[in-house]
This record gives sequence, structure tokens and C-alpha cells, in this order.
Amino acid sequence: MVNLDNIRLVFIAFAPVLIIAFYVYFRDKYEKEPVGILFKSLLIGALITIPVVLLEEFFKLFEDYFSGLFKISYTAFILAALVEELCKYLAFYLLIWWNRNFNEKFDGITYAVFISLGFASVENVLYVFEYGYSVGLLRAFTAVPAHALFGIVMGYHFGLAKFFPDERNSQLLKALLVPILLHGIYNFCLMANMGIFMVLFIPFIIYLWITGFRRMKDLSSRSIFRDDIH
Repeated sequence: MVNLDNIRLVFIAFAPVLIIAFYVYFRDKYEKEPVGILFKSLLIGALITIPVVLLEEFFKLFEDYFSGLFKISYTAFILAALVEELCKYLAFYLLIWWNRNFNEKFDGITYAVFISLGFASVENVLYVFEYGYSVGLLRAFTAVPAHALFGIVMGYHFGLAKFFPDERNSQLLKALLVPILLHGIYNFCLMANMGIFMVLFIPFIIYLWITGFRRMKDLSSRSIFRDDIH
């Protein structure tokens, strides 16, 4: 017999992922990416949860060397942000960087977001099935969009790196370091559980949204497939 509660949990876990994925897909207005490679991006994003879990278990061995805010910083920036964003970065480089479909700057955002959403989908399922509906609803408006926003940042710099060879090294570095920094700040504000950081958390989230939309608009406006710029 079908368990309706499990179906609801699956829906709550995947709904925000699908909504964001469709939004980003349709924001790619001038030359949409093949559905097959987008599906592969989601899949590889889901599969990197395996090395992420293994690496996080390794880095947990060093947690006890820290205490207080230093321990929170280590967990937020190294154990979580560094490990997750590094795995997304490597997944993008191995799957997308040399792919012929990565043929304009905005594609960097599209593929990076889909990889991030693949990872977020697995993470979300695990959280929702362990903690229930309320956590699923909360993560639909926080963690899942945050992963997509970190993906926008990564993809933005990958896009610039691909098509501006003179800036390639610096942009590739930014594609890794900037998402790690933003992800770490996001984690730290939540993990610290202190009034001052929770107050700063809301404007930080607003900043992520505003800059995320700006990056998408910037690369979309510079698409080589726009008729009005030829």
C-alpha cells in the first residue's frame, strides 16, 4: 500500500528543487541547454553527496581540536562549505568545462545551478525524512535556494573564465573561493545561534538574492545568441 506521508515528504523535498530548476532553465532565454546534459548535471550533483559525506567524516576527525566560535567556524567554512563547494566545482569542471554545449557565458550559471540542485535534492530528502514537514518547508525557502544562489556565483565566474581567457585563472579561483566564502557565512550565521548573527542573516540572504539576479541579468544581457547584439 502506498504511504501517503512518504509521498508528501518526497514532494516537499523535491518541489523547491524543481521550481528553481525550471526558473533557471527558462531564464536561459537565447539558447536553451539540452535536457540530457541538464539531467546529467542534476545526477552528478546528486552523486557527489557520496564523496561529500566521506570527506566530511574525515574532517570531523579534527573538530575536537577547536572550541567555541573557532569550532563553529571550522564546521561552517571547512567541514561543510569547503567540502561541498569543492565537490560541486570539480563536478562542473569534469562534466561541463570541456562540453561543447558550454558555448556561452550564461551556460555556466545554468549548469552550476543544476549541479547544486542535484546535491540539494539528496540533502533535502535526508533532512525531510529525518526531521519532517516543518524542516522541509523551512529548507524550501532557505537551504535549497541558498545552494542555487551559491551555484549562480560559481557558474558566473566559470562563464567569465571560459570566454575571457586573459582572466581565466583569476575567474576559476573566484568560482571556487567566492561560493565557499558565501556558503561558510551562511552556515556560520545559523550555527552560531547568536542574536547578532541572526540579525545579520536576513540582510545577508537579501544580498545573495539581489546579487544572484544581477549576475543572471548580466550574463543573459551579454549572450552571443541575442539578435540585437549581432
